[in-house]
Amino acid sequence: MSQSDHAHAGSPAAEKAVMGILWALSLSHLLNDTIQSLIPAIYPVLKTSYGFSYAQIGLITFAFQMTGSILQPLVGLYTDRRPKPYSLAIGMGFTLTGLLLLSRAETLPVMMMSAAMVGMGSAVFHPEASRIARLASGGQHGFAQSLFQVGGNLGSSLGPALAAAVVVAHGQSSIAWFSGIAFLGIYVLSRVGTWYQAHLNDPVAQAAKRAEKRASFRDRRVAGPLAILIVLVFSKYIYLVSLSNYYTFYLIDRFHVTVPQSQWCLFAFLFAVAAGTFIGGPVGDRIGRKRVIWISILGIAPFTLVLPYASLPVAIALTVVIGVVMASAFSAIIVYAQALVPGNVGLIAGLFFGLAFGVAGVGSALLGWLADHTSIIFVFKVCAWLPLLGLLTAFLPEVEPRRRG
Repeated sequence: MSQSDHAHAGSPAAEKAVMGILWALSLSHLLNDTIQSLIPAIYPVLKTSYGFSYAQIGLITFAFQMTGSILQPLVGLYTDRRPKPYSLAIGMGFTLTGLLLLSRAETLPVMMMSAAMVGMGSAVFHPEASRIARLASGGQHGFAQSLFQVGGNLGSSLGPALAAAVVVAHGQSSIAWFSGIAFLGIYVLSRVGTWYQAHLNDPVAQAAKRAEKRASFRDRRVAGPLAILIVLVFSKYIYLVSLSNYYTFYLIDRFHVTVPQSQWCLFAFLFAVAAGTFIGGPVGDRIGRKRVIWISILGIAPFTLVLPYASLPVAIALTVVIGVVMASAFSAIIVYAQALVPGNVGLIAGLFFGLAFGVAGVGSALLGWLADHTSIIFVFKVCAWLPLLGLLTAFLPEVEPRRRG
């Protein structure tokens, strides 16, 4: 908070100012991820129009998500030491450029380049936005992280619905119609940048920054738990990408549903992910992040193992349950890691958001290759075992006291 926020701590005005920033970040995350989610949502259109294989579809996701994976930790590391308040709006400019380019792309390399531009925008956005959410949290780090992330998940769920309503009906060029979303994001993030700049100039905030101690990643007490968290993110996002990128193909192949019907099913799953994201943070504030991680990763194993053998109505219901439970993990993992490695808020956010992008990118390409050589149904049977890696949560130390009330 700024000095005036400290002077009026607890007042309705102060609370409204902080919540205003959190809601603005959540809204901008919604806008950012709505644009991102258009890319996988239009895969059936691209596959039909250009005759792409599953592996070629996977390469588009690989370009998009690897850009974010490589750049996000680097952006976080840099801005931990040299914050850039208006970088958020600039990042949304990259996203806008990629969006417009994708609407006109006619070859695979150009599609990959435009997807990489959208990934670059996300790489700039996530570390700094996560840091600002923590600054505006008032100590409720899990709640702030969940509110921030739920905007992104809602945006991800809107993408398939918008693709079904607009892109399937009007073609690839209609992607450009969504540029207004990016322009709104640039405006909102410029306003957030102004608040952040004022916070950085506050003497109280500057004193706290100088007093902050940074943890070393070479400390074994830090390295071991971080390695476990990375494996858990791996298990979560490989499974998540099997649903977010290939669920539509699975439904079409196994149950012979139409493309719009499959996209509405994907919307239901991604909306459930958004709900689970919002639940996970406040619950973690109350019962502890480790318990949330236990439940959200290992807890979905019975459902994932049943899914490949379920009928269509049961499969839709199972994916909704999986989405709600699984999604509660990521907020808990980020806040847990930030408590484990203090003084590196942006780096941790960039590392784990970037890892999520990278794992999803590599996973998409590998799963596409596997689907080409076996079947999409076989891919779902293999991925069903990944949540059992949640057993590794037993080796995570307790790093935060429980909050009650």
